[in-house]
Amino acid sequence: MENQQPFTPSTTIGIADDHPLIIHGLQQMLREEIYDILFTVQNGSELLQQLNSYTPDVLLLDIELPDASGIDLCLTLRNLYPHLAIIALTNHDDIVYVRKMIRNGAHGYLLKGTEKQQLVDAIDSVVSGEQYIDRQIEHHILQQSLHGKKASAAVRLTNREVEILALIANEYSNQEIADRLFLSVRTVESHRHSLNQKLHIKTTAGLVREAYLRGLI
Repeated sequence: MENQQPFTPSTTIGIADDHPLIIHGLQQMLREEIYDILFTVQNGSELLQQLNSYTPDVLLLDIELPDASGIDLCLTLRNLYPHLAIIALTNHDDIVYVRKMIRNGAHGYLLKGTEKQQLVDAIDSVVSGEQYIDRQIEHHILQQSLHGKKASAAVRLTNREVEILALIANEYSNQEIADRLFLSVRTVESHRHSLNQKLHIKTTAGLVREAYLRGLI
């Protein structure tokens, strides 16, 4: 009598994306592998309904659904389904989005249009309890770091400006920064204006990137 191989259950997948063509492409790639697609949905409401009945091992989550922010939804799902491994699926390669999703509980971050092997690698990684970041984004972050650190280091900041930059990167409001550092809101606004002027940065996203390049986050 031949020895039978032990049964290994397939990894189950849920897909939440509002573009039917994206869903179809993911289904095609995943069906060529040993995965079981439990459901596909196109908005946040449908996703929550499906998760009440079926909880997959991995959820591929678009971060811009029609009725919900995937970033906010990720935090909700982390609290409701702590064993659900979430992979963000998006066109955004900005470190700000990556950081927000990972902080809110995502285990992986992939760009739409990724090749099949990278999708498989990402799924297998998060199922094993590891994080996975799209290789294109990792390269982008590395390039930002290599070219940005030299420019950043040339601009000296005061200790107070460094403190405020780090808090901005952690999404503290001006009022919250003032309360934490025992300053007036007007003083915080003045320091923030000084940061914008010194670093030639106009947006909060730019300040977050600067904080990353300086190793503050």
